[in-house]
Amino acid sequence: MGWRLAHIFRHPIKAHGREGLGTVALQAGRCLPYDRHWAVAHEGAALMPGWNACMNFTRGAKTPALQAISAQLEDAAGQITLSHPALAPVTFAPDSPEGQAAFLAWVAPLMESGRAQPKRLVSAGRGMTDTDFESVSILNMASNRALGQRLGHDLGLDRWRGNLWLEGLAPWEEFDLIGREVQIGGARLQIVERIGRCRATMVDCATGKIDVNTLDALEEGYGHTDFGVYARVTQSGVISQGDSAEIVT
Repeated sequence: MGWRLAHIFRHPIKAHGREGLGTVALQAGRCLPYDRHWAVAHEGAALMPGWNACMNFTRGAKTPALQAISAQLEDAAGQITLSHPALAPVTFAPDSPEGQAAFLAWVAPLMESGRAQPKRLVSAGRGMTDTDFESVSILNMASNRALGQRLGHDLGLDRWRGNLWLEGLAPWEEFDLIGREVQIGGARLQIVERIGRCRATMVDCATGKIDVNTLDALEEGYGHTDFGVYARVTQSGVISQGDSAEIVT
């Protein structure tokens, strides 16, 4: 089969930066540790206890500049450093009042007027994934290359905000995995459903500006606007860049 895990990413604050990881311990039923652990509730949010839908949070689909944020989480210290090409980096503790104030002041220049503004960082004891279950997103390097060739543009990886990138599959072969289980390193994941995409994927993450219409290219070329699949971890284990991946059921 020859599949391997090419990249691992997590997004500590939903829609506000990503970081690459070399290895991570997955737990059954959970998303990546600290992936979407925090989210930024806007002033129009109607939050319920626990998980909430993405419409309650500021995100790249509405504010493209957010897509250019990079993140580095220091787990033990409880601090995050965010960077953006238009701003000086900021380091803060997201669970402290001072850290929240520092974050809100830092992100304010990136926000567009006329939209609901960020109000506070929230957490729910679980990842604020776009699915109501704690999901891990699995994406296909070959599908990204195929879509980039269609657009005549190097799409990079960041715009898709994925967790695990697999190499060795045929383009769009990930959709054939729905309902199957895949072993990656020491973990096992069940592929649940396709990922429907939004305008955030149209943004160049180096600049925070829209550069290509990924949604039209997907619709015109393939008859849908899906990219990647959501999975649920069914067997805990450690995964690392370079690990082999294979179908097990």
